[in-house]
Amino acid sequence: MSTGDAQAIERLKSGIGEGRNWYVSLLEAIRLWTTLEEDYAGRHYQYLVDNEAFDWLMLTERLCEELDGLIPEKERMDLLFHGIPPIELSKDEFKNLIGESKYQAHLNYFYGILVERFLLLSVIEEIRKKKRVLGMNNDSGVVDEAHQYIYGGTQSALLRQFRKQRRYPQLRSIRLSELNEFTYWLFKYRMRIRDKSCVASDTKKGLTKLHEILVLKAKPLRSSHELSFEC
Repeated sequence: MSTGDAQAIERLKSGIGEGRNWYVSLLEAIRLWTTLEEDYAGRHYQYLVDNEAFDWLMLTERLCEELDGLIPEKERMDLLFHGIPPIELSKDEFKNLIGESKYQAHLNYFYGILVERFLLLSVIEEIRKKKRVLGMNNDSGVVDEAHQYIYGGTQSALLRQFRKQRRYPQLRSIRLSELNEFTYWLFKYRMRIRDKSCVASDTKKGLTKLHEILVLKAKPLRSSHELSFEC
């Protein structure tokens, strides 16, 4: 464990021990954390995708492993599984606690991976609806059609292109860490091939779908910190 990581865990535990809110102490610990990925307790954690996109909730999950019995279990579960923090913070407060660089990398993850996935889901649903209107109830090929519409190629062709560029093996399966990299690669690919108006429209579509899903789950958006940003 690096010195920065040890200091992060020490800051986290001491902050809680001094009676500070555990979520605030956690965000301060995130600011100090230095390791980009690690194997811990039989699991692989990748916190930074493509050296640009920071998954702060994955690091939160890892840090919570150090806090057995020190924090309310319900609050931990609400944060990790529903994105609901125990206290409400403004975007500026959140950014100041985790630091400017990690906040910007967090936005890269949010827009480049999370919103990108919801954009793809939105287009898939649009294609399915059009097919059903035409009496076509077979969903076969809709994923490739969605990729073709957004990125100009089928999912398998794009994945082969991504793996060739990264010199990754052309396997039949894909790990979560590689899937995150692939999604972020698709996001940057879309930024290059689509005009600005389409990029803005696509991003809005992904954000709208994300809102819809969260509303259906009756979960507030308090933890996103950037959903009010104009796209």
